[in-house]
Amino acid sequence: MQILKLKGNKAKVISVAIKTLNAGGIIIYPTETCYGLGVDATNQDAVNKLISYKTFRDDKPISVAVTDRKMAEKYVKLNATAKNLYKEYLPGPFTIVSKGKGKVANGVESNTKTLGVRIPKYDFMLELTKVFGKPITATSANVSYKKTPYCVKDILTHTSEKQQALIDLIIDAGKLPKNDPSTVIDTTLDDVNILRQGDIVIRHKHKVITHGEEETRVFGEKLIKNLIEKKLDIPIIIAFQGELGTGKTQMSKGMALALGIKQEITSPTYIISREYKLKKNFVKFVHMDIYKLMEGKEIWDVGLAEMLEEKSLIVIEWAEKVSEIIKDLKGKAFVVWINMYHKSENERIIEYGEFE
Repeated sequence: MQILKLKGNKAKVISVAIKTLNAGGIIIYPTETCYGLGVDATNQDAVNKLISYKTFRDDKPISVAVTDRKMAEKYVKLNATAKNLYKEYLPGPFTIVSKGKGKVANGVESNTKTLGVRIPKYDFMLELTKVFGKPITATSANVSYKKTPYCVKDILTHTSEKQQALIDLIIDAGKLPKNDPSTVIDTTLDDVNILRQGDIVIRHKHKVITHGEEETRVFGEKLIKNLIEKKLDIPIIIAFQGELGTGKTQMSKGMALALGIKQEITSPTYIISREYKLKKNFVKFVHMDIYKLMEGKEIWDVGLAEMLEEKSLIVIEWAEKVSEIIKDLKGKAFVVWINMYHKSENERIIEYGEFE
Protein backbone atom coordinates (compact mmCIF):
# COMPACT_ATOMS: atom_id res chain seq x y z
CA MET A 1 0.00 0.00 0.00
CA GLN A 2 1.35 3.37 -1.07
CA ILE A 3 0.27 6.68 0.51
CA LEU A 4 0.83 9.90 -1.44
CA LYS A 5 0.16 13.43 -0.23
CA LEU A 6 -1.95 15.36 -2.72
CA LYS A 7 -0.89 18.90 -1.80
CA GLY A 8 1.83 20.18 -4.17
CA ASN A 9 2.06 16.76 -5.77
CA LYS A 10 -0.99 16.53 -8.05
CA ALA A 11 0.72 15.62 -11.33
CA LYS A 12 2.61 12.69 -9.77
CA VAL A 13 -0.47 11.54 -7.84
CA ILE A 14 -2.60 11.46 -11.00
CA SER A 15 0.11 9.55 -12.86
CA VAL A 16 0.41 6.91 -10.13
CA ALA A 17 -3.37 6.69 -9.73
CA ILE A 18 -3.87 6.08 -13.45
CA LYS A 19 -1.26 3.31 -13.45
CA THR A 20 -2.93 1.75 -10.41
CA LEU A 21 -6.39 1.85 -11.97
CA ASN A 22 -5.14 0.45 -15.28
CA ALA A 23 -3.53 -2.43 -13.38
CA GLY A 24 -6.83 -3.30 -11.70
CA GLY A 25 -5.85 -1.82 -8.34
CA ILE A 26 -7.79 -0.02 -5.62
CA ILE A 27 -7.25 3.65 -4.87
CA ILE A 28 -8.66 5.71 -2.02
CA TYR A 29 -9.24 9.31 -3.00
CA PRO A 30 -10.69 12.56 -1.57
CA THR A 31 -13.96 14.16 -2.69
CA GLU A 32 -16.16 17.04 -1.54
CA THR A 33 -18.09 14.61 0.70
CA CYS A 34 -15.67 12.01 2.10
CA TYR A 35 -12.88 9.66 1.00
CA GLY A 36 -13.97 7.37 -1.82
CA LEU A 37 -12.97 3.89 -2.93
CA GLY A 38 -11.99 3.75 -6.59
CA VAL A 39 -11.41 1.04 -9.15
CA ASP A 40 -11.95 0.84 -12.89
CA ALA A 41 -15.72 0.27 -12.99
CA THR A 42 -15.39 -1.67 -16.27
CA ASN A 43 -12.79 -4.13 -14.90
CA GLN A 44 -14.45 -7.21 -13.38
CA ASP A 45 -11.41 -8.34 -11.38
CA ALA A 46 -11.01 -4.84 -9.92
CA VAL A 47 -14.70 -4.65 -8.96
CA ASN A 48 -14.51 -8.10 -7.33
CA LYS A 49 -11.54 -6.84 -5.32
CA LEU A 50 -13.52 -3.78 -4.21
CA ILE A 51 -16.46 -5.96 -3.11
CA SER A 52 -14.07 -8.11 -1.05
CA TYR A 53 -12.84 -4.95 0.67
CA LYS A 54 -16.34 -3.62 1.41
CA THR A 55 -17.55 -7.03 2.75
CA PHE A 56 -21.26 -7.12 3.74
CA ARG A 57 -22.94 -5.32 0.83
CA ASP A 58 -26.13 -7.42 0.40
CA ASP A 59 -26.00 -6.96 -3.39
CA LYS A 60 -26.00 -3.16 -3.11
CA PRO A 61 -25.03 -1.44 -6.40
CA ILE A 62 -21.89 0.70 -6.65
CA SER A 63 -22.09 4.27 -7.89
CA VAL A 64 -19.49 5.65 -10.30
CA ALA A 65 -17.76 8.99 -10.86
CA VAL A 66 -17.48 10.53 -14.32
CA THR A 67 -16.18 13.83 -15.66
CA ASP A 68 -19.31 15.18 -17.30
CA ARG A 69 -22.70 14.35 -18.79
CA LYS A 70 -21.13 13.29 -22.10
CA MET A 71 -19.15 10.55 -20.33
CA ALA A 72 -22.20 9.57 -18.27
CA GLU A 73 -24.29 9.00 -21.38
CA LYS A 74 -21.88 6.29 -22.52
CA TYR A 75 -23.00 4.21 -19.54
CA VAL A 76 -26.58 5.32 -18.68
CA LYS A 77 -29.74 6.38 -20.46
CA LEU A 78 -30.70 9.88 -19.38
CA ASN A 79 -34.38 10.76 -19.45
CA ALA A 80 -35.74 14.33 -19.23
CA THR A 81 -35.74 14.32 -15.42
CA ALA A 82 -32.13 13.14 -15.24
CA LYS A 83 -30.98 15.70 -17.81
CA ASN A 84 -32.55 18.49 -15.78
CA LEU A 85 -30.86 17.27 -12.58
CA TYR A 86 -27.48 17.07 -14.32
CA LYS A 87 -27.91 20.71 -15.34
CA GLU A 88 -29.11 21.90 -11.95
CA TYR A 89 -27.11 19.86 -9.42
CA LEU A 90 -23.96 18.45 -11.01
CA PRO A 91 -21.09 18.72 -10.33
CA GLY A 92 -22.05 18.39 -6.67
CA PRO A 93 -22.84 15.98 -3.83
CA PHE A 94 -25.58 14.10 -5.68
CA THR A 95 -25.78 10.60 -7.17
CA ILE A 96 -28.25 10.43 -10.05
CA VAL A 97 -29.65 6.94 -10.69
CA SER A 98 -30.62 6.07 -14.27
CA LYS A 99 -31.13 2.98 -16.40
CA GLY A 100 -27.73 1.46 -17.16
CA LYS A 101 -26.45 0.36 -20.57
CA GLY A 102 -24.69 -2.74 -19.24
CA LYS A 103 -21.21 -1.39 -20.00
CA VAL A 104 -19.75 -1.73 -16.50
CA ALA A 105 -18.60 -4.80 -14.58
CA ASN A 106 -21.09 -7.08 -12.85
CA GLY A 107 -21.97 -5.79 -9.39
CA VAL A 108 -21.78 -2.13 -10.32
CA GLU A 109 -25.29 -1.82 -11.72
CA SER A 110 -28.20 -2.82 -9.47
CA ASN A 111 -30.18 -6.03 -9.88
CA THR A 112 -32.73 -3.97 -11.82
CA LYS A 113 -29.99 -2.69 -14.18
CA THR A 114 -29.79 0.86 -12.86
CA LEU A 115 -26.57 2.80 -12.28
CA GLY A 116 -25.84 5.70 -9.94
CA VAL A 117 -23.61 8.41 -11.40
CA ARG A 118 -21.67 11.18 -9.64
CA ILE A 119 -19.83 14.18 -11.03
CA PRO A 120 -17.82 15.25 -7.97
CA LYS A 121 -17.40 18.94 -7.26
CA TYR A 122 -13.73 18.32 -6.55
CA ASP A 123 -11.11 19.42 -9.06
CA PHE A 124 -8.71 16.54 -8.43
CA MET A 125 -11.36 13.89 -9.11
CA LEU A 126 -12.67 15.67 -12.19
CA GLU A 127 -9.15 15.77 -13.62
CA LEU A 128 -8.45 12.15 -12.68
CA THR A 129 -11.61 10.82 -14.36
CA LYS A 130 -10.93 12.96 -17.43
CA VAL A 131 -7.41 11.58 -17.82
CA PHE A 132 -8.53 8.01 -17.08
CA GLY A 133 -11.38 8.27 -19.60
CA LYS A 134 -13.60 5.67 -17.91
CA PRO A 135 -15.90 5.66 -14.86
CA ILE A 136 -14.26 5.16 -11.47
CA THR A 137 -16.26 3.62 -8.63
CA ALA A 138 -17.50 6.22 -6.16
CA THR A 139 -18.51 4.28 -3.08
CA SER A 140 -17.24 5.60 0.26
CA ALA A 141 -13.92 4.16 1.45
CA ASN A 142 -15.28 2.73 4.68
CA VAL A 143 -15.94 -0.97 5.13
CA SER A 144 -19.71 -1.59 5.09
CA TYR A 145 -21.47 -0.23 8.19
CA LYS A 146 -18.31 1.38 9.57
CA LYS A 147 -17.53 5.07 10.16
CA THR A 148 -17.65 7.41 7.14
CA PRO A 149 -13.98 8.34 6.47
CA TYR A 150 -12.95 12.00 6.48
CA CYS A 151 -9.23 11.38 6.99
CA VAL A 152 -6.75 8.56 6.31
CA LYS A 153 -6.72 7.64 10.00
CA ASP A 154 -10.47 6.89 9.81
CA ILE A 155 -9.72 4.33 7.11
CA LEU A 156 -6.73 2.66 8.75
CA THR A 157 -8.37 2.51 12.18
CA HIS A 158 -11.54 0.78 10.97
CA THR A 159 -10.10 -1.79 8.55
CA SER A 160 -8.34 -5.10 9.12
CA GLU A 161 -4.85 -5.99 7.88
CA LYS A 162 -6.49 -8.22 5.27
CA GLN A 163 -8.59 -5.31 3.97
CA GLN A 164 -5.66 -2.89 4.02
CA ALA A 165 -3.68 -5.37 1.95
CA LEU A 166 -6.23 -4.90 -0.84
CA ILE A 167 -5.54 -1.14 -1.03
CA ASP A 168 -2.89 -0.20 -3.58
CA LEU A 169 -2.87 3.60 -3.24
CA ILE A 170 -4.19 6.14 -0.74
CA ILE A 171 -4.30 9.76 -1.89
CA ASP A 172 -4.04 11.83 1.26
CA ALA A 173 -5.62 15.30 1.11
CA GLY A 174 -5.66 15.69 4.88
CA LYS A 175 -8.80 15.96 6.97
CA LEU A 176 -11.89 16.67 4.87
CA PRO A 177 -14.87 18.77 6.03
CA LYS A 178 -17.53 16.55 7.60
CA ASN A 179 -20.10 16.82 4.85
CA ASP A 180 -22.83 14.22 4.43
CA PRO A 181 -22.35 11.51 1.78
CA SER A 182 -23.99 12.29 -1.54
CA THR A 183 -27.77 12.47 -1.85
CA VAL A 184 -29.12 9.72 -4.12
CA ILE A 185 -31.90 10.66 -6.56
CA ASP A 186 -33.64 7.92 -8.55
CA THR A 187 -34.83 9.15 -11.97
CA THR A 188 -35.78 5.80 -13.46
CA LEU A 189 -39.53 6.37 -12.98
CA ASP A 190 -39.53 9.48 -15.17
CA ASP A 191 -41.76 8.02 -17.88
CA VAL A 192 -44.00 5.97 -15.60
CA ASN A 193 -47.06 7.76 -14.23
CA ILE A 194 -47.20 6.30 -10.71
CA LEU A 195 -47.94 9.49 -8.81
CA ARG A 196 -51.51 10.73 -8.95
CA GLN A 197 -52.83 14.06 -7.82
CA GLY A 198 -55.91 13.73 -5.64
CA ASP A 199 -58.80 16.13 -5.49
CA ILE A 200 -56.63 18.99 -4.24
CA VAL A 201 -58.19 22.39 -3.62
CA ILE A 202 -56.03 25.33 -2.55
CA ARG A 203 -57.77 28.25 -0.84
CA HIS A 204 -56.48 31.80 -1.47
CA LYS A 205 -54.00 30.53 -4.05
CA HIS A 206 -50.92 32.70 -4.70
CA LYS A 207 -48.28 32.39 -7.40
CA VAL A 208 -44.66 33.53 -7.56
CA ILE A 209 -41.79 32.92 -9.95
CA THR A 210 -38.27 32.38 -8.60
CA HIS A 211 -35.06 32.64 -10.58
CA GLY A 212 -32.48 30.15 -9.34
CA GLU A 213 -31.84 28.28 -6.09
CA GLU A 214 -31.16 31.33 -3.94
CA GLU A 215 -34.51 32.98 -4.70
CA THR A 216 -36.27 29.68 -4.03
CA ARG A 217 -34.57 29.39 -0.63
CA VAL A 218 -35.41 33.01 0.22
CA PHE A 219 -39.08 32.41 -0.62
CA GLY A 220 -39.13 29.38 1.68
CA GLU A 221 -37.65 31.50 4.47
CA LYS A 222 -40.27 34.25 4.02
CA LEU A 223 -43.12 31.72 3.95
CA ILE A 224 -42.16 30.25 7.33
CA LYS A 225 -41.68 33.68 8.89
CA ASN A 226 -45.21 34.58 7.78
CA LEU A 227 -46.58 31.37 9.28
CA ILE A 228 -44.79 32.02 12.58
CA GLU A 229 -46.49 35.42 12.75
CA LYS A 230 -49.88 33.67 12.66
CA LYS A 231 -49.07 32.18 16.11
CA LEU A 232 -50.96 28.97 15.39
CA ASP A 233 -51.29 26.51 18.26
CA ILE A 234 -51.44 23.37 16.08
CA PRO A 235 -48.81 21.61 13.95
CA ILE A 236 -48.12 22.97 10.47
CA ILE A 237 -47.72 20.75 7.41
CA ILE A 238 -46.03 22.07 4.28
CA ALA A 239 -47.13 19.75 1.48
CA PHE A 240 -44.99 19.86 -1.65
CA GLN A 241 -46.00 18.65 -5.09
CA GLY A 242 -43.59 18.95 -7.99
CA GLU A 243 -41.37 16.83 -10.20
CA LEU A 244 -37.71 16.14 -9.47
CA GLY A 245 -35.49 19.18 -9.73
CA THR A 246 -38.16 21.83 -9.21
CA GLY A 247 -36.53 23.03 -6.00
CA LYS A 248 -38.49 21.39 -3.17
CA THR A 249 -35.34 20.69 -1.15
CA GLN A 250 -33.96 24.18 -1.85
CA MET A 251 -37.15 25.68 -0.50
CA SER A 252 -36.92 23.41 2.55
CA LYS A 253 -33.42 24.78 3.19
CA GLY A 254 -34.88 28.29 3.31
CA MET A 255 -37.53 27.15 5.76
CA ALA A 256 -34.85 25.64 8.00
CA LEU A 257 -32.92 28.89 7.89
CA ALA A 258 -35.99 30.79 9.11
CA LEU A 259 -36.15 28.40 12.06
CA GLY A 260 -32.49 28.89 12.97
CA ILE A 261 -31.38 25.39 11.94
CA LYS A 262 -27.66 25.37 11.22
CA GLN A 263 -27.30 21.80 9.94
CA GLU A 264 -27.18 21.21 6.20
CA ILE A 265 -30.64 20.19 4.95
CA THR A 266 -30.52 17.30 2.47
CA SER A 267 -33.34 15.24 1.05
CA PRO A 268 -33.96 12.20 3.32
CA THR A 269 -33.97 9.88 0.29
CA TYR A 270 -33.50 6.56 2.07
CA ILE A 271 -34.72 7.08 5.63
CA ILE A 272 -37.99 8.86 4.66
CA SER A 273 -37.64 11.58 7.30
CA ARG A 274 -35.12 13.66 9.22
CA GLU A 275 -35.94 15.53 12.43
CA TYR A 276 -34.34 18.71 13.79
CA LYS A 277 -35.12 19.82 17.34
CA LEU A 278 -36.02 23.48 17.85
CA LYS A 279 -35.90 25.83 20.83
CA LYS A 280 -38.75 28.16 19.89
CA ASN A 281 -41.91 28.41 17.75
CA PHE A 282 -42.01 24.62 17.15
CA VAL A 283 -40.86 21.52 19.03
CA LYS A 284 -39.15 20.20 15.92
CA PHE A 285 -38.79 20.56 12.15
CA VAL A 286 -39.48 17.31 10.27
CA HIS A 287 -38.39 16.93 6.65
CA MET A 288 -40.03 13.99 4.84
CA ASP A 289 -39.44 12.56 1.36
CA ILE A 290 -42.12 9.95 0.64
CA TYR A 291 -41.26 9.35 -3.03
CA LYS A 292 -40.64 5.63 -2.48
CA LEU A 293 -43.66 4.83 -0.33
CA MET A 294 -45.69 2.18 -2.14
CA GLU A 295 -48.94 3.18 -0.40
CA GLY A 296 -49.92 6.48 1.21
CA LYS A 297 -50.93 4.81 4.47
CA GLU A 298 -47.30 3.88 5.07
CA ILE A 299 -46.73 7.46 6.20
CA TRP A 300 -48.22 6.45 9.55
CA ASP A 301 -45.40 3.91 9.95
CA VAL A 302 -42.80 6.69 10.06
CA GLY A 303 -44.44 8.35 13.06
CA LEU A 304 -46.80 10.95 11.59
CA ALA A 305 -49.29 10.47 14.46
CA GLU A 306 -46.61 11.22 17.06
CA MET A 307 -45.49 14.29 15.13
CA LEU A 308 -49.04 15.63 15.20
CA GLU A 309 -49.28 15.23 18.97
CA GLU A 310 -46.77 18.04 19.45
CA LYS A 311 -46.35 21.37 17.74
CA SER A 312 -44.12 20.32 14.86
CA LEU A 313 -43.50 21.88 11.45
CA ILE A 314 -43.66 18.98 8.99
CA VAL A 315 -42.45 19.32 5.40
CA ILE A 316 -43.63 16.53 3.08
CA GLU A 317 -42.15 16.14 -0.42
CA TRP A 318 -44.32 14.21 -2.94
CA ALA A 319 -47.37 15.00 -0.79
CA GLU A 320 -49.78 14.09 -3.59
CA LYS A 321 -49.23 10.46 -2.53
CA VAL A 322 -50.92 11.20 0.81
CA SER A 323 -53.40 13.91 -0.19
CA GLU A 324 -56.38 11.91 1.10
CA ILE A 325 -54.70 11.41 4.47
CA ILE A 326 -53.82 15.10 4.68
CA LYS A 327 -57.45 16.01 3.96
CA ASP A 328 -58.51 14.04 7.02
CA LEU A 329 -56.16 16.08 9.22
CA LYS A 330 -58.31 19.19 8.99
CA GLY A 331 -58.47 20.75 12.45
CA LYS A 332 -55.47 18.74 13.65
CA ALA A 333 -52.92 20.62 11.52
CA PHE A 334 -52.68 23.78 9.44
CA VAL A 335 -51.76 22.69 5.92
CA VAL A 336 -50.07 24.79 3.24
CA TRP A 337 -50.08 23.10 -0.18
CA ILE A 338 -47.32 24.08 -2.62
CA ASN A 339 -47.20 23.18 -6.31
CA MET A 340 -43.85 23.69 -8.06
CA TYR A 341 -43.24 23.66 -11.81
CA HIS A 342 -40.39 24.30 -14.24
CA LYS A 343 -40.91 27.51 -16.24
CA SER A 344 -37.45 27.36 -17.80
CA GLU A 345 -34.07 25.90 -16.86
CA ASN A 346 -33.58 28.41 -14.01
CA GLU A 347 -37.14 29.63 -13.35
CA ARG A 348 -39.69 27.96 -11.07
CA ILE A 349 -43.42 28.64 -10.77
CA ILE A 350 -44.59 28.26 -7.17
CA GLU A 351 -48.33 28.09 -6.45
CA TYR A 352 -49.30 27.96 -2.79
CA GLY A 353 -52.14 28.45 -0.37
CA GLU A 354 -54.10 26.85 2.45
CA PHE A 355 -55.20 23.28 1.72
CA GLU A 356 -58.97 22.80 1.72
